[in-house]
Amino acid sequence: MNCTVLTFPWRPSAWARLALASMPALLVGGNTVAQTLNFDNVPAGMPPEGWTLTMTGKGKPKWTVEAEPSAPSKPNVLKQSGQATFPVAIKSDTAIRDGFVEVKFKAVAGSEDRAAGIIWRAKDADNYYVVRANALEDNVVLYKTINGIRTSLDIVGRKGGYGVSRPVPSGQWHALRCDFAGSRFKVTYDGQPLFEVEDATIMNAGMIGLWTKADSVTLFDDLAYGETK
Repeated sequence: MNCTVLTFPWRPSAWARLALASMPALLVGGNTVAQTLNFDNVPAGMPPEGWTLTMTGKGKPKWTVEAEPSAPSKPNVLKQSGQATFPVAIKSDTAIRDGFVEVKFKAVAGSEDRAAGIIWRAKDADNYYVVRANALEDNVVLYKTINGIRTSLDIVGRKGGYGVSRPVPSGQWHALRCDFAGSRFKVTYDGQPLFEVEDATIMNAGMIGLWTKADSVTLFDDLAYGETK
């Protein structure tokens, strides 16, 4: 597969980067090679290849590629419509220590929860970092999950509390991103920097992926990720 390489003298916005979804690879900021997946090459109703579609905890997650008229990159999205403690989709062939992961998502339904998250440095479905936005709680929170136990992490410069409050309207597309290097994580939501977290529990390279909670019905598109060289 041929790759197109672009060099940006500035740091493009979240939406500008995602607008380049049709390009299989690009150079961001001069030292990060990025890939973007839009699930459009997978038949509707089928799971995407190269993914571990599973969960943290118990239940019956359901991850499928579906046609979606509102998709940012038509025609397909990745949809989670099952129920589990934490449905998890892990990109099996990734191994990134320092880099970024970003996705567009739309929270569709869910009475117990209505969440969308991105995962990085995953060892497996029970050990990873995740930042998620929740349309029922209207907040964004970053956690570590170790041996299946999820713990929220303090924001740099603030002790206590639980993430940050931010409107996450259901039925609308949003963008969620985390840049991670060493023990420092920077969260961006809809193109606006939100907060930073410092944690050194998982320092090795790991897989990236997607995450929901409980009965959330969530759509994902334009998953971008890259490793800082």
